[in-house]
Amino acid sequence: MPVVRLAAVGDVLLATDPSGLGPTCDAEARLDGVRGLLEGCDIVVGNLECALPGSGETVPTEPRVVATPHLVRRVVEGTFNVVSLANNHTFDCLEGGYHQVRDLLKEIQVSCFGAGDDLEGAAAPAVLDVKGIRVAFLGAVDERSGARQFAGPHQCGVAPFDMGRMADDIRRLCRQVDHVVVSLHWGEERFLFPSPMQIEQARALAEAGASLVLGHHPHVIQGMEVHQGVPIIYSLGSFLASDVPFANGDVLTWNRAERTGCVLTADLARAGAVNVRQVPIHDRGDRIEVDGSGFGAKRIARANKALSRGVTPARYRREYFRVKTIKPILDHLRWSELKRLRLRSLRNALGGILRARKAE
Repeated sequence: MPVVRLAAVGDVLLATDPSGLGPTCDAEARLDGVRGLLEGCDIVVGNLECALPGSGETVPTEPRVVATPHLVRRVVEGTFNVVSLANNHTFDCLEGGYHQVRDLLKEIQVSCFGAGDDLEGAAAPAVLDVKGIRVAFLGAVDERSGARQFAGPHQCGVAPFDMGRMADDIRRLCRQVDHVVVSLHWGEERFLFPSPMQIEQARALAEAGASLVLGHHPHVIQGMEVHQGVPIIYSLGSFLASDVPFANGDVLTWNRAERTGCVLTADLARAGAVNVRQVPIHDRGDRIEVDGSGFGAKRIARANKALSRGVTPARYRREYFRVKTIKPILDHLRWSELKRLRLRSLRNALGGILRARKAE
């Protein structure tokens, strides 16, 4: 049986400034630093996390991640074979924006999965035949991710993560294809490791027959484990992290850890996914490159170690407290924020600490 080399990247977060006044960069040049890594693979899959403008309608809440057809084409065409649309920004411009993305992907001959005109279409796999090996991709979104529109029997949207249905789909597909790759949009943003429930779910999907389980959404690297021979990576982190503009002129930016991602490479062979590597990458803003600084390798090692220690409910609650309470306070203690700090803000922050401590 031939071997297919696969590369899986994290969030491809494509946003543009609707005013046209923001900084721009050459989208193709931005990928030059990782092109050699990706071109050596037969399949490249990523999470395309954006909408296109459609008819101009948008969801009322921000941030909204809206790209242009030109930007999507320049980044995706010639780089990716298949992308997941199972994420919480696919419907930022409602159904018109989703259909515009899907039509563009069809035009440039890039397969997609994880969203559809109804539940059956959203849950359907994308199947690639490479070197005579058939690989199916399934995607789904956890309801806690903040997705705006979930697919239903007569409703366009992203595929909801239904554990029982996905396990059944994997078992059915295993009789039709050589490998099933599962891509899940789930977990808490900026957490170093997944929840105990996620670990239980991912392992069950591996036991159902998945060859790989890939995670997105936290925007930071989370750990990888191998369960019954199946690699599970709970979050690949960011691959391309565009700053996201708000209507009031503010901009959502990303720090060094959030601009550091992991490219997972694996050979899909008869025995499953073998020769698995976690390659650290860094998006500098104008260029994505394999990270040779050591920072990315340390983030991967730290996340893997955190996962290998075991995730208990108590340990997960401590991580929740760190990210949801301590981290925002430390972020506001930067000098630029301290200058604007008011007594009421400090009071609110201290109240948040006390409430979180009581919840423990």
